[in-house]
Amino acid sequence: MSLSFCGNDVNNSYSVEKGVLNNGCFVDALNLVPHVFLLFITFPILFIGWGSQSSKVQIHHNTWLHFPGHNLRWILTFTLLFVHVCEIAEGIVSNTWMKSNHLHLFLPAFMGFIAATTSVVYYHNIETANFPKLLLALFIYWVLAFITKIIKLWKFAEVGLGVEHLRFCITALLVVLYGLLMAVEVNVIIVRKYVFFANPQRVKPPEDLQDLGVRFLQPFVNLLSKATYWWMNPLIIGAHKRPIELKKIGKLPIAMRSLTNYLRLKDAYEEQRQNAEDLEKSPSIWRAMYRAFGRPILLSSTFRYMADLLGFAGPLCISGIVELTLMEMFLLQNTYVLAVLLFLALVLQRTFLQASYYVTIETGINLRGALLAMIYNKILRLSTSNMSMGEMTLGQINNLVAIETNQLMWFLFLCPNLWAMPVQIIMGVILLYYLLGFSALIGALVIVLLAPIQYLIATKLADTQKSTLDYSTDRLKKTTEILKGIKLLKLYAWENIFCDSVLETRGKELTSLRTFALYTSMSIFMNAAIPIAAVLATFVTHAYISQSRLSPAEAFASLALFHILVTPLFLLSTVVRFAVKALVSVQKLGEFLQSEEIGDDSWRNGDMPVSLESCKKHPGAVMRSLPPSVNRKQPLRYQMDNYEQPLRRQLRPTETEDVAVKVNNGYFTWGSNMSTLSDINIRIPTGQLTMIVGQVGCGKSSLLLAMLGEMQTHSGKVYWSNKNRYSVAYAAQKSWLLNATVEDNITFGSPFNKQRYKAVIDACSLQPDIDLLPFGDQTEIGERGINLSGGQRQRICVARALYQNTNIVFLDDPFSALDIHLSDHLMQEGILKFLQDDKRTVVLVTHKLQYLIHADWIIAMKDGSVLREGTLKDIQTHDVELYEHWKTLMNRQDQELEKDTEIESQTTLERKTLRRAFYSREAKNQIDDEDEEEEEEEDEDDNLSTTTSRRSKIPWKVCWCYLSSGGFLLVFLMVTSKLAKHSVMVAIDYWLAAWTSSHRSYVPVFVILCGAGIFLCLITSLSVEFLGLSAATNLHHNLLNKIIHAPLRFFDITPLGQILNRFSADTNIIDQHIPPTLESLTRSTLLCLSAIGIITFVTPVFVTALVPLAVAFYFIQKYFRVASKDLQDLDDSTQLPLLCHFSETAEGLTTIRAFRHEARFKQRMLELTDTNNTAYLFLSAANRWLEVRTDYLGAVIVLTAAVAAICSFYGLQSGLVGLGLTYALTVTNYLNWVVRNLADLEVQMAAVKKVNSFLTTESENYEGSIDVSQVPEDWPQHGEIKIQDLCVRYDPMLKPVLKHVNAFINPGQKVGICGRTGSGKSSLSLAFFNMVDVFEGKIIIDGIDICKLPLQTLRSRLSIILQDPVLFSGSIRFNLDPERTCSDDRLWEALEIAQLKNMVKTLPGGLDAVITEGGENFSVGQRQLFCLARAFVRKSSILIMDEATASIDMATENILQKVVMTAFADRTVVTIAHLVSSILEAEQVLVFSTGILVECDSAANLLAQEDSLFSILVRTHK
Repeated sequence: MSLSFCGNDVNNSYSVEKGVLNNGCFVDALNLVPHVFLLFITFPILFIGWGSQSSKVQIHHNTWLHFPGHNLRWILTFTLLFVHVCEIAEGIVSNTWMKSNHLHLFLPAFMGFIAATTSVVYYHNIETANFPKLLLALFIYWVLAFITKIIKLWKFAEVGLGVEHLRFCITALLVVLYGLLMAVEVNVIIVRKYVFFANPQRVKPPEDLQDLGVRFLQPFVNLLSKATYWWMNPLIIGAHKRPIELKKIGKLPIAMRSLTNYLRLKDAYEEQRQNAEDLEKSPSIWRAMYRAFGRPILLSSTFRYMADLLGFAGPLCISGIVELTLMEMFLLQNTYVLAVLLFLALVLQRTFLQASYYVTIETGINLRGALLAMIYNKILRLSTSNMSMGEMTLGQINNLVAIETNQLMWFLFLCPNLWAMPVQIIMGVILLYYLLGFSALIGALVIVLLAPIQYLIATKLADTQKSTLDYSTDRLKKTTEILKGIKLLKLYAWENIFCDSVLETRGKELTSLRTFALYTSMSIFMNAAIPIAAVLATFVTHAYISQSRLSPAEAFASLALFHILVTPLFLLSTVVRFAVKALVSVQKLGEFLQSEEIGDDSWRNGDMPVSLESCKKHPGAVMRSLPPSVNRKQPLRYQMDNYEQPLRRQLRPTETEDVAVKVNNGYFTWGSNMSTLSDINIRIPTGQLTMIVGQVGCGKSSLLLAMLGEMQTHSGKVYWSNKNRYSVAYAAQKSWLLNATVEDNITFGSPFNKQRYKAVIDACSLQPDIDLLPFGDQTEIGERGINLSGGQRQRICVARALYQNTNIVFLDDPFSALDIHLSDHLMQEGILKFLQDDKRTVVLVTHKLQYLIHADWIIAMKDGSVLREGTLKDIQTHDVELYEHWKTLMNRQDQELEKDTEIESQTTLERKTLRRAFYSREAKNQIDDEDEEEEEEEDEDDNLSTTTSRRSKIPWKVCWCYLSSGGFLLVFLMVTSKLAKHSVMVAIDYWLAAWTSSHRSYVPVFVILCGAGIFLCLITSLSVEFLGLSAATNLHHNLLNKIIHAPLRFFDITPLGQILNRFSADTNIIDQHIPPTLESLTRSTLLCLSAIGIITFVTPVFVTALVPLAVAFYFIQKYFRVASKDLQDLDDSTQLPLLCHFSETAEGLTTIRAFRHEARFKQRMLELTDTNNTAYLFLSAANRWLEVRTDYLGAVIVLTAAVAAICSFYGLQSGLVGLGLTYALTVTNYLNWVVRNLADLEVQMAAVKKVNSFLTTESENYEGSIDVSQVPEDWPQHGEIKIQDLCVRYDPMLKPVLKHVNAFINPGQKVGICGRTGSGKSSLSLAFFNMVDVFEGKIIIDGIDICKLPLQTLRSRLSIILQDPVLFSGSIRFNLDPERTCSDDRLWEALEIAQLKNMVKTLPGGLDAVITEGGENFSVGQRQLFCLARAFVRKSSILIMDEATASIDMATENILQKVVMTAFADRTVVTIAHLVSSILEAEQVLVFSTGILVECDSAANLLAQEDSLFSILVRTHK
C-alpha cells in the first residue's frame, strides 16, 4: 500500500471545492501546524541551553523553583499524552478499514504526542533556570493548538458526529485540555508579570534550597521526579562507589523538622485547652494529631483509593483479553488496546500506591518528631517529686520515647488501610459475584471466616514475644555476670557450672521461641492456604450449582481477584492490632502529658530583689584569717593572679546586695502532704562561703533543691537578689555525666578558656586521671560515666560547677566519694581559693565538720528544719552543746584520717582500675589498628571496582554456614517442600486452565491438588521456622562454649561490650528475624520464577524480552542493596544517641534546670531527632525508589506477556492465555519483595558472620597429657612447689613476662611476692593455674608437672583470693559452693573463720540469703571476706592471695591476716603484695623486677641488706 497523507483511494481527497475547511484532510493538516511550530522553536533553545548548562539536568539548589500551577500543568500534560495515545490508537484502527493508508488519521496525533512531551521537557528546563520569558513560546503553542482543535470539533459537529462517536469525544477532550493549559499559562503571566507588565516580579527559590545542606529534595522536585524518586539516583548509585555517610544525607527541609511539627501539634493541643468548657478535662491527643496531620493522611487515603480501584483493572482486562481471543478475527485489534490499558492501569496503580505509602511515612515521621519534642519538653518541666516518688520512672520515660512514639508512627503508616481495606474487600466481592454468581460468595465466606483465626494467631504471637523477651533478658544477665567474673570462674574451674545455668535459661527461652516459631508458621500457613481454600470452595461449588460451564475468562479473572482480596484480609489483623496498640500508647502519652509539673517560674526571675532593710549586715569575714584545720599540710598555692577576668563582673549584683538568696517561712514538700522542710528562715550572704551541716537525712540536699525551686512550696517565699537566679552552678550529690568527652562535661556549653580550664582541673586533681584515659580529656566517657569510678565522676561534676561563670555555686556533698587527700585539695584549691578569690557565693552541703572553720556562715539542720544559723563564733557562744558535739565528731574524723594515710589511698586504687580497664582496650586497639592498616593497604592495591564489588556481593558463604547450622535434614526438607509446594500451586492453576478450556469435569483431581497444596503450605512454613530455630540453638550453644573455654587473653583484648553484643543483639536477630526473612525471600523468589516459567511455557516468544528485563532487574537490586544497607546502618546508629539523650536528661533534670540549660538541651534533642528522621526518611525513600522501579518492570512483564499471548494466540487454548496473564500480574507484587528481603537478609547475615568470627577462637587445652585417674584423689597433699627455669608469656606474639625463674617453696610455707607495678608478680600467680603460655621450664607441685594435668583437675585443687572481690547473684550458699558438695556445717565454719557468721545469721534465710548482682548489697570489705570463706571451703593445701588486701579497709585486712596465720597455718600460702608491709612476716620473699626473680630469701634477711630491692621497696612504701 502506497503512503500518502490524505490517501489515494478517493479522487477528491485533495479537493477544496466545498471550501478549504470542509476538507477533513486539510483540517487534520492544519492541526499539524502548532506541533511543528513548537518543535521548531523549542529544539534550538533546548539544545543551546543543554549545551551551555549541561549540569542543569541535575538539580541545582540555588535555582530550583516552581512556577504557579506547576503540579496542575504536569497532571494536564500527562492526561494530554494519554489522550494522544488514544487518538493514535483510534487513528490506526480506522486506517485499517481504508483501502490505502491515510496518514492524516494518526500522524497529527503522533506529532501532538511528541509536541506534548517536548513541552514538558522545555518547561522543566525553563523552570530550573528561572527564565520565565521563554514560556511565551508555550503560550502561543497552547493558543494555536486550542484554535485548530476548536475548528476540528466544529466541523465534526457540522457533519453530524456526536458524543456516541469516539473520535468526537477525543477531540472534545483535547479542546478542554488545551484550554486548561492555556489558562495555566495565563495564570503564570498574571502572577509573575514576566511579559506585558512594566515591572516583572522577582522570586527567590524556597529557603530550604538556598541552604545547600538540605539534601532531601522530594518536596521540591517536579511531579515526575516525585513519582519515580528520580532525584534519589545520584545517592543510590553513588553508594556503590563510596558508603553513604551522615554528611551525604544532609539536613531536613524546614517543614519536616521536629521543631516545625512540634509547634503544629502543640498549637492543636493547646487550642483544645483554651476552647474547653470543662477545664478539668484533658485535651485529646487524637484530635490534636488530626488537626496537625489530618490533611496529608486524607491525601494519602485518596491516593490509596485510586490505587485500589485501579487494581481491579487487572482482573477485568484479563477477562477481556481471554474472552476476546475466543472471538472472531476482526475484533482482534482491541485486545492490543486492552493490553496497553492494562499496562497503563498497572503503572498508575503502582505510582499511586507508592505515593500513598510515601505520604503516610513522611507524616508518620513528622508525627514522631513532634511527639518526641513534646515528651522532651514535658520531661524538662516534670516535677522532681514525680521522679523521686517513683510515679514516673526512667523506664517509663524510655518506653514512651522508644516504644509508644514508634507505635503511633507505625499506626499512622497503616492508617489509610483502615478505611481503604473494607472498600477493597466489598468491591472485590461485588466483582466476584458479577463474574461467578452465588458460588463467589462461598469463597468470600471462607476468607471472612478464617480471618479471625489470623487475628487470634497475631495476638498470640505478641504474647509469646513478650515471654521470650523476659527469658532472653534473664539469660543476658547471667551471661554478663559470667563474663565479668570469668577470671574467677576459670581459676576455680567453675565455668561449666555457670555455663549450664545459662543453658538452662536458654532452654526456657528456646521453648518460648518454639511456640513463637509455631505461631509464626501458622500465620504464614494461613496466608498461603486461605486463597487455595477459597478458590477450591468457589470453583467446586460453581461446578455443582451453576448451569453454565466455567469459562477461562471468568476463572482467571476471579483467580486474580482472590489474589487481590487476600492481601487486605491478611493485613487487616495487623492493622487492627496496631490500632489497639495505638490506643494504649495515646492513653499512656496523655497520662504523661497531664502529670505534675514543676512550680510556677515567675518567682525565679529575680523581679523581687531582697530589700536591704530586711537583713542587717551579718558579721562576716572574721573567720577568714583563722588557720586551716589541724594536722594538715598546707598544699602549694597556684599562681592564679594572671587570670583573664571574664566580663561577668558587670553581671554581678552590686556589692550592697549582701544577701544572695533568702527564704521566709518556707514549708516545702516532695509531693506528699507531709512537709519535708518546715519553718525555714535562712539567708545566704553574697560572695561568702555558707556551709549546711547536719545528720544524714535531715534535709540538707532538700534545702538546696527548695531554693532552686525543685520542691513544691506549701507556703513561704524564696527571694533571689537581682540576676542571681540566672547565674547558678550546681553539683548534685549523685554525680551525673553526659555521654560526651571529659572536656564537654566540664565546660558544659560554656566557651572554652584554657587557663580557667587548667586551673579547675588542677583544683579537682583530675590531671592524673585524664592522663590515664586513652585520648586524654577528649575521651568519650560512656553512658552515665560507666567507665569511671564514683570519685572520678564526682570530681568531674564539681569541676563543671567550678568552671561555670556564675554568681552562685551550690555544692551538694562534693566530698562523699572522695578520699581525705582529695577532699583537702578540693577544699583548699577549689573552694577556698578558686571560688572565694572570685568573690562567688558558695553554698556547700557537707559531712566533713573539720572544714567548718573556713565557713563564713553556717546553717545547721535537724529533722527538716533549721537548728542554728550564724557564724561559727555565734554558735560557739550561743549553742555550746552543739559546738561540743561537733568537736567530738571532728576528732573522730581526724583519727580516721591518720589511719587513712597509712594504707594506699582510694584514689590510687581507682586510678589502677582505670589503667587496667584501658590497658586491655589499648592492646585490642593496637591489634585493630594493625588490621585496619593492613586492610587499607589492601584496599589501596585494589582498584575502585573490586571494592565496590565486595560491597555488593551477597555473603553466600555466611548463608551456607547459617543453613548448615540448622542441620542438613531440615535444609533438605525445606528445599524439597518449597519446590513441591510451588509445583503443586502451578499444577492447580494449570489444571484450572485445562478444565475451563475443555468440556469435561476435572473436579476430583482439582480437589486432590488443592488438598496437597494446603498440606505442603503447612510443611514449608513449619520447616523454615524450625530450621531457623535449630540454627539459632546450635549457633548460641557453640558460641557460649567457645567463649567460656577461651583463654584469659581473649577477654583482655576483646571489649566486654563486643562479646555481650553477640549474645544480645546478634543472637536476637538469629533467633527471631532471620527465619521470617528467609521464608519471605524463598517464597517471593519461587513465585517470581514459577510465574516467569509459566509465561515462557505459554508464550516462548517472551524469552526475548526476558533478557533486557533481567539485566535491568539485576542492576536495580545491586544498587539498592548497597544503599539500603548503608541507610539502615545510619538509621540504627542515629537512634542510640537520641534514646541516650532522653534518659540522660531525665537523670540529670535538677542539674540542667539549676544551670538553666534547658534551651541548649532542647536544641540538642531537636538536632538528634532530625538526624535520625533524616536517615529514616532516606531509607523509606530508597524503598520507594526500589518499589517504583520493580513495579514498572512488573508492568512491562505484564505488557510483554499480554502482547506475546495475543500475537501467538492461534495455537493457544484461551485458558493458557489466562494462566499466563494471571501469573504475570503476581510478579508485580513480588519482585520488590525479592530485593527487599535480599537486602534485609544481607544485613541480618552480618549477625551470623559476627558470631562465626568468635567461633574460630581457640579454646584452652583442657585435656592435658596425664589421665585424671593417675592423679591422687588428695593431690596436692603437702603443698610443695618447685619452679624450674620458668618462662611465661601471655601470647606467642608477645614478649615473655617472666624469664627463667627458679624457686622452691616448702610445704606449709608462707611466701610473699613483691615488686613494682608490671614486674610480673600477678603473672606468676596465673602460671600456677596454667592460665598463661608456659613456653619453657615447669612448675612441679607435689611431684606432678602442672602443665601435663587436665585444667579442670589442676584448677579445682588450688585456691586463690583475687584483688577484686567477685560475687554472683544468687544465694550465699551458691557463692561459697556452687558445686553443692559441702555440708552446711562446713559452710558455717568457713563463715566463722572469715568472721561473717554473725552477720549472715541476721540475714533472712541465713545461707540462702540473696546476694544481688555483683554483691552490691555488701560492702567491699565484706565481699572480700566472702571470697576468703570461699577459699577456705575448698580444702586446698595451697592458697594464693593476689593483692587480696588492695581494696579493703584496715579492719578487714587485719581479719584477713589473722585468718591466714591461724586457719591456714598448715597450708602453703603465696601472697602477692601491693603493700610490702603486709609480707614483713613472710618466711620467704620473692622479689621481682621486669620479669626476673632478683631476690629470694626470708624477709628479715633481705631487710638486713640495706641495698636490697626489698629494703628499698619497704622504705619507699611501695
